Amino acid sequence: MPSDQERILARAAREVTAGQIVNLGIGLPTRLFHYLPPEMEVLVHSENGVLGCQPLDDDAAPDLEMIDSGGAYIGARPGASVFDSALSFAMIRRSRVDVTFMGAFEVDQQGNLANWKIPGKFSPGIGGAMELAQKVETLVVLCSHNDKHGNPKILKRCRLPLTAPRCVTRIITEKAVMQVTDAGLEVLDIAEGLDVATLRAATEADLIIDEDRLGRF
Repeated sequence: MPSDQERILARAAREVTAGQIVNLGIGLPTRLFHYLPPEMEVLVHSENGVLGCQPLDDDAAPDLEMIDSGGAYIGARPGASVFDSALSFAMIRRSRVDVTFMGAFEVDQQGNLANWKIPGKFSPGIGGAMELAQKVETLVVLCSHNDKHGNPKILKRCRLPLTAPRCVTRIITEKAVMQVTDAGLEVLDIAEGLDVATLRAATEADLIIDEDRLGRF
């Protein structure tokens, strides 16, 4: 039985197609590396200034100058490029990155994203998430469906400070895959063994559900 995070990552890997430039945000998204088919031709981008990241082998000595957005050591595939942060953000601002995966404290049915600040708690700053959220055409949120207290994280309207408005394309949690539409959140897939009533009870946002077309994951 996969864990909640494994379920999220395995489903998220299906959002990536060959030939894309993919950015992986801090936290859970950085683990998506390990769920992509090894034969798939994908270039992973780090806003630190690397195009062509790959996981560091367990027995490999790290290059102390090669880190991902969360500060973890990474490797580089043959043909990878290394450049300064100005060029890295120029790629983002010119919409050269195809898809970015990010975590979230909250996300709502308008596609608003809050993932950088909880008032009263330390935050290192909004960072590259603000740029990515505004300039990358496809933004996929990977997060738990509820917080540690059981409160919904998928809301009618975000309450925390926003990273960017109306930027989220799709949301993947351990319970469901939801597409942001003008009418609300359309549920595309629901977790195996979960019923629609339980999903609705765990979600504050309005959900559009066609049970005859629901996928399972």
